[in-house]
Amino acid sequence: MSDPQLIVYQFSRDKVERGDFSAFLARFGTDRLPSGPALAELLGGFVFAMEGYDSDAREIYAIPEVRRFYAAFHRAWPYWLYFCDLNQDALKTMAMCCLPSLKSVTRDGRAQVGVELDPRELLRFVAGDFNSMNLMCDRAGLSERAIYDRTKEVMEFFGFPFDAPPPG
Repeated sequence: MSDPQLIVYQFSRDKVERGDFSAFLARFGTDRLPSGPALAELLGGFVFAMEGYDSDAREIYAIPEVRRFYAAFHRAWPYWLYFCDLNQDALKTMAMCCLPSLKSVTRDGRAQVGVELDPRELLRFVAGDFNSMNLMCDRAGLSERAIYDRTKEVMEFFGFPFDAPPPG
């Protein structure tokens, strides 16, 4: 497959605070998505961003309204593992927003605050999305090997081991 052209979809702060992703669904809802090769071309082709939070000192995943927005968006459109570009961290941020708990941590001698998450919660979140990813893979007509490759890429993207043998 060729490298996809990225679709950068930016949600405005106003839309985030209102929990409104209807314009996105009107354009990319499952009833609007193509199938076959046209859908295959969209694999890994989306980057999601938030607009209007640049002056907020908090990390985007620590902002309650952003967390609520991404959790609701995920319930409405759970196809992130299929569509999100894995060459950027946006998907990690989105997933972190959907986890039930995050813990801020500071390290001695460092000015920045880090985040600690339960890797089991993250694994449950990612594993729970493989059904949705596979639905899109099937709709796109991807081969078993292409689905295996995407699964491996997703697992490695999140830092999980993946040692399943490729399909026959």
